[in-house]
Amino acid sequence: MYSYKVTTLNDFIIMRQKDFPYAKGELSSLLSNIGTAAKIVNKKINKAGLVDIIGKAGMVNIQGENQQKLDVFADKVFTDALRSCGECCGIATEENQNEIVFSDRIARKGKYIVCMDPLDGSSNIDYNVSVGSIFSIYRRKTPRGEPVKNEDFLQKGISQVAAVYVIYGSSTMLVYTTGNGVNGFTLDPSIGEFCLSHPDIKTPADGRIYSINEGNYGYFPQGIKRYIKYCQEEDTETERPYSSRYIGSLVSDFHRNLIKGGVFLYPPVAGMPEGKLRLVYECNPISLIAEQAGGAASGGSKRILEIEPGSLHQRSPLYAGSKNMVRKIEKFLTA
Repeated sequence: MYSYKVTTLNDFIIMRQKDFPYAKGELSSLLSNIGTAAKIVNKKINKAGLVDIIGKAGMVNIQGENQQKLDVFADKVFTDALRSCGECCGIATEENQNEIVFSDRIARKGKYIVCMDPLDGSSNIDYNVSVGSIFSIYRRKTPRGEPVKNEDFLQKGISQVAAVYVIYGSSTMLVYTTGNGVNGFTLDPSIGEFCLSHPDIKTPADGRIYSINEGNYGYFPQGIKRYIKYCQEEDTETERPYSSRYIGSLVSDFHRNLIKGGVFLYPPVAGMPEGKLRLVYECNPISLIAEQAGGAASGGSKRILEIEPGSLHQRSPLYAGSKNMVRKIEKFLTA
């Protein structure tokens, strides 16, 4: 007889309560709500092209970027889910200049704040390319019951209690860590549940893929140019040349390299001396997941998770993936 035994995301979170004994279930509820909201976003993405959800929304976000309709939709869905869960007292999001403080009585007692990019790579949605959502979760610093402040959101990445990303692709996956390894869950549309599919993810220490927008080569720092040439050289002992793979969506590029082995690079370029990616809600959560899977993440001269953020939308270069590849990049940058 055919048997289909699964471990759902909610089941797994309950089984792994020991990962966050101090939380008394609050963090479990928060992660569960993110998973539920991700299903709603996934459903809308799957209808892109059939309903009026693709294309520009006619607005510009704080980054000066044209918002896509799905940006606005995903931002609202995740904001509403976090507001209603009772464990989150405020959020910071790519789409808003300032933090959003939840003022109702229950939310003000919540222990956590969430920083998020509700839809990473959204400009690709019109062309049926994989996109994602990214979340960084911290314990608040202000006393419970008081409104959270900007300082609650400007914590080093090493202080994260959890990091999550969701990738909407050929299948939809949720990957998260609470500081005790990394686990991945694939959405089974037949039962509407995220099911454990990639337990205890370990990224290879070495890889043969580098992911970077080589169209910007002329604007890269010399160390990155030298590293790219190194990747392209033929050397049997180190299995070079490496393969160049770049989708243009942080979650998609990072996820492939996390599973297969490789490195994602977004260096500073002309006009963006600090790079394009935001430290608080893109670099930090991706970096925590990379490290918890046995990889590494660097800003070039310093571990990403040790950088002190000065503003919500601070940018940072990012080199994340297989540990030995990240260390090699650091050597090229400091040579």
